[in-house]
Amino acid sequence: MKLHELSPAPGSRKTRTRRGRGLGSGLGKTAGRGMKGQNSRSGGGVRTGFEGGQMPLYRRLPKRGFKNIFAKQYAEVNISMLNRFDDGATVDPVSLVEIGILKNVLDGVRILGDGELTKKLTVKANGFTKTAESKITAAGGKVEVI
Repeated sequence: MKLHELSPAPGSRKTRTRRGRGLGSGLGKTAGRGMKGQNSRSGGGVRTGFEGGQMPLYRRLPKRGFKNIFAKQYAEVNISMLNRFDDGATVDPVSLVEIGILKNVLDGVRILGDGELTKKLTVKANGFTKTAESKITAAGGKVEVI
């Protein structure tokens, strides 16, 4: 088999039906829309969630809570992940993306204290937990808040 001989399996690709193209097509005249009514008209139909005038579900259910649209979303990194860096290295959001620990920095980076740190590092981030801060300084490193 050669590249120019490739073709889809018979029956795997169905030809689309052309509506409103004569009686012989099976979908001529009204084109499958029926005789009269809102859905037979052009631009007819109802909006999403419309229940025929009944109070719709999204209005019947109680609203709960509050979503702060200004809240910052931090990318979180555990301290155990920082052992990938060389001893004496400077860790910042850019280097975390380069080494492959993070894909997206979001609104900043926050260092969490899960795991152990064996290397002496200078860590620059937007936030640190107390345990992360103490473990970095205990390993002989520095903590810098950006």
